[in-house]
Order: sequence, then structure tokens, then C-alpha cells
Amino acid sequence: MKRGDVTYRRGPLRRRTAVSLAAVLAAAALASGCGIRTTSVPVDAGAAPSRVPCRLSSSDVATRSPDSVSVTVYLVCTSQLVTVDRPVAPDATGADPLVVARALLKEVQQAPPANERRAGFTTAIPAGLRVTPARDGDPAGTVRLSSQPEDLSAEALAQLVCTYAENETLVTDGSVVLGGPGDYPPRGYLCTSQTKSRPGDLATPDAVLLD
Repeated sequence: MKRGDVTYRRGPLRRRTAVSLAAVLAAAALASGCGIRTTSVPVDAGAAPSRVPCRLSSSDVATRSPDSVSVTVYLVCTSQLVTVDRPVAPDATGADPLVVARALLKEVQQAPPANERRAGFTTAIPAGLRVTPARDGDPAGTVRLSSQPEDLSAEALAQLVCTYAENETLVTDGSVVLGGPGDYPPRGYLCTSQTKSRPGDLATPDAVLLD
């Protein structure tokens, strides 16, 4: 097309614009047909799901010998307390609180074997922790520790309290009575559902001072 002495050539530009617009419309139609909703806002899909099962498979469960009994202990897995059954000598479930407390501490204190580690289990109980005899005047069932209970980590104390709470020999009026090497009176600790689900959120598990 000529206007005066100037020649305008708009044909190729218009064709390119039409082709580009058609491509954009086709892409939008394709996305709509596939059920894809376009957005300029980043989408938070949340944390990736954990692949740690916190559960032993049937092939990983230890075989109990005929002269042993099974006890329940609490280990840490994905920041929670989860139960594991362990075979122990029969006296570990007897009537002597000192014997029972020492046997259960040994079980929950030792590093988990390979099958439990594969399932994600760990323990927070320090290797040097020991159970000492109760003192005169201590409430029935009192377990004295070589460290003050409040000085243990929240996870370690929760593990110990919940493990001991599974054995009636170590339960007094619904609580586990723990003391330390100092002159502080022993305290009764409760193993609650909150203790099991969020042990790390608490300075200590729920506790009540014994009269």
C-alpha cells in the first residue's frame, strides 16, 4: 500500500502477530482441557511425607526365648514416643522395684539394634544413667536415679517415665515416682498422651508433687 511516496508493508508483521496469538490461545486451551489451573502464586505442597515407618516388620521382630518374658519400652521415633517389645529375664517383671527399674533402664538405654534403627527408632537416655536404691522415707515404688530427673532431656525423661509406667511394680497412685542423688524429694510423673506425642515440647512430662 502506498500513501504518497511512502510504501507500508504490514502484511508479514500482522501474520506473525496472528500466529503468536494463535499459539498462546492453543496453549491456554490445552491447559484447560487437561485440568491444569495456571497461577502466578507459588503453591506450598507441604513437607514431603516421612518414609520412616516407626514400626517393625514381622521379620524384624526378635524371637523370644522360652525362658524370657516380653516387656514394653518406649523409644523415640519422628520426635514421638513409640513402643517396642523387648525380651527380658523373668525377674525384670517381678515385685522388686529396684530390680525391675534397673532391667527396664538397661533395655531403654541401650542403642537400638539394626532392625529398630531401620524403622527409625533412637533413644535419648544417657549411657551413664544408673538406678540407685530408694531411701528411708521414700514413697513406695520410688526409683532413685544417679542424675536428678529434671536434669535429663525432655525426651529422655519422657522415655523413662512411660517405660516405667508400663510396669505396675513401678506405679504409685497412677504415677511413676522418681528421685535423684540430691536432697530433693521424689516426684510423681505421669505418662500422658501429650507426653508421648510431643515429649520435646515439655521441660518435663506432666508431674505432680507427692505429699
